[in-house]
Amino acid sequence: MTTSPAYFTRTGAVFEPTRFSLSLWGPKTLSGPPVCGLMAREVEARYCTEEFVPARFTVDLHRAVPAVPLTVESELVRDGKRVRAVAVSLRSGDAVVARGSALLLKRSAQPPGAVWRPDRERPLPPPDARAAIEEGLHLFGSDGHADGWSIRMTEHQNDTRKRKWVRNIPVVAGEESSPFCYAAMTGEQTSLVTNWGTDGIGFINTDVSITFSRMPIGVEMGIEAEGHLSDDGIAAGAAVLYDADGAFGMCTTTALANESHQIRGAVIDKLTDTVLAELASGH
Repeated sequence: MTTSPAYFTRTGAVFEPTRFSLSLWGPKTLSGPPVCGLMAREVEARYCTEEFVPARFTVDLHRAVPAVPLTVESELVRDGKRVRAVAVSLRSGDAVVARGSALLLKRSAQPPGAVWRPDRERPLPPPDARAAIEEGLHLFGSDGHADGWSIRMTEHQNDTRKRKWVRNIPVVAGEESSPFCYAAMTGEQTSLVTNWGTDGIGFINTDVSITFSRMPIGVEMGIEAEGHLSDDGIAAGAAVLYDADGAFGMCTTTALANESHQIRGAVIDKLTDTVLAELASGH
């Protein structure tokens, strides 16, 4: 019997990381998406309503999160008529290993008038996304690739704009994750699409902040780089989050140079081959 993959299993208030949550940056640590997903799950479960929806979600990754049993704590910082503020933290025992915050706003009517928007066409899902997603794969894209998209990261190791189309696995085994949780995990990959160049990814992100104009639709979504700035080993990046209906959010990230542990496309391609082999064998 095949068990569906997830980032954590749950026993009461404790979340145990699975092998799918491990980071490529270092052994026995977690990658960013599972961390963001677990914290987003807490925010949504305790503070979101039909009226109040997340407008900003921020996670500070001030240290590598260990791959050990974790607990989540949160508190309502402010609960106003139109604005709700939340603080959330991830703990390993007594130690805080990640902090975050969320700003929830009350839905209302759009104001009158026209506002400037970029005139370039917003990102669209890849035409063959569903076929690839059904195989359990992500898709990488870049302006420098002849066909635009492929499952091989090495085919996009260039200096043009990057994008990715993903369907993340659930945060917790046995639970159906929400589009908000999937967006939090996809948005964490802002560092990937903005700091990915001709020799792989040489910056490791220290935070991510996602702002939403609306909640995403479905669980399949993409992220596309908007800009990269870097000097003296410090990078700032921005990206757009989008689903089948178009853009719904913007992401920013800061990152530190980590050239001694540069992640190259061949490493990701090897993981893709492993996933394909497991799917083919039914495991």
